[in-house]
Amino acid sequence: MLDLNFFRGHLDEVERMLANRHAKIDLDVFRKIDAERRKLITDTERLKAERNMGSEEVARLKKSGKDAVPLMARMKQIADEIKFEDVKVAELDDQLRDFMLSVPNMPHSSVPIGDGAAGNVEVRRWGAPPKFDFTPKPHWEVGERTGILDLERAVKIAGARFALYRGAGARLERALANFFLDVHTREQGYTEILPPFIVNTASLIADGKLPKFSADMFRLENTDLWLTTTAETELTNLYRDETLDADLLPINVCAWTACFRSEAGAAGKDTRGIKRQHQFQKVEMFKFTRPETSYEELEKMVRDAEDLLQRLGLHYRVIQLCTGDIGFASSKTYDIEVWVPSSNEFMEISSCSNCEAFQARRAGIRYKPKGGKSEFVHTLNGSGLPTGRTWIAIVENYQQADGSIVIPEALRPFMGTDKIPALQR
Repeated sequence: MLDLNFFRGHLDEVERMLANRHAKIDLDVFRKIDAERRKLITDTERLKAERNMGSEEVARLKKSGKDAVPLMARMKQIADEIKFEDVKVAELDDQLRDFMLSVPNMPHSSVPIGDGAAGNVEVRRWGAPPKFDFTPKPHWEVGERTGILDLERAVKIAGARFALYRGAGARLERALANFFLDVHTREQGYTEILPPFIVNTASLIADGKLPKFSADMFRLENTDLWLTTTAETELTNLYRDETLDADLLPINVCAWTACFRSEAGAAGKDTRGIKRQHQFQKVEMFKFTRPETSYEELEKMVRDAEDLLQRLGLHYRVIQLCTGDIGFASSKTYDIEVWVPSSNEFMEISSCSNCEAFQARRAGIRYKPKGGKSEFVHTLNGSGLPTGRTWIAIVENYQQADGSIVIPEALRPFMGTDKIPALQR
């Protein structure tokens, strides 16, 4: 959520921001609500001043033995008017809050202006695509040849866009999660959290998922609970409505969770394989920082995600998203895309964002420097990494002509083997 005073005083700047983001929000609605609210507050303050003066006059009249009944009647009328206008102000406050919850974050000045993915800017690449002396197969075919992926039984159990890993495939998914968490916690300075996989509405409002993205989520019927779409939600809300000790910042945490998404806007996209699922597992990185260090911490977070891919020997590139492609809550975002041989293209595998104070303002998370007043922290989030998409990348990049899959050296201690063999037919 943007600061209301900033928003009110910089409507022209906000309007340009919305245009750059291609967000359709009618600022006249805000102007109307805000003007009516401010008028009511002014009127109420005038009435309260009149009430205070009238109360003093009533006391004076009574003390002097004069008739105070007409003035007392007026005081009763004023009290009713104040009560009515207080209710109206509260209603307008709710409307104003609902409106502000629908407004996206302001992009950082370094974010390029652009329209969708075409406006994104490549920052760097690492590694090179593997060279094959055969035509590389997609991960679902490699998974079938090795017996580690069973999509037919997943459909039988749950339906389309679900996966069932078998044997070494299940072990590979688990090994990736353990590898990611070990690197984050033992080497990169994150504290591991294992949160609930179900979250309440307040948590989703705080991190910016609600009200805008309700169609993308699964809600538990007749409850205030939802299946989490990303551990970003849980980690954002670790310190909701708290004031943190400035000396503790930055606070770096990470979490492995299952994630659940309806994929409401993805009909017909990536229907083969496990790239776009209703359920997938992911390790999430998250930081609570001082405002003055948040962009330095964003660069560190991106490097932390890159470090995992480098250890796995996977070719990737880093992309800075433009104004038309960054997420609702983000001020600046880098995507990391990994190489997928079967389609001869890059696939998003991590997204690292600085949300500045946008989430902290919604969640009420502040810090108090010594000798100063409390301020909102900045929050940062990043995938580090999704196990399913990394699974795809390893299976495709390390496939062999005989149908087997070589295990990257960094994963071998977690897998207990250096190769997944093809099934003997």
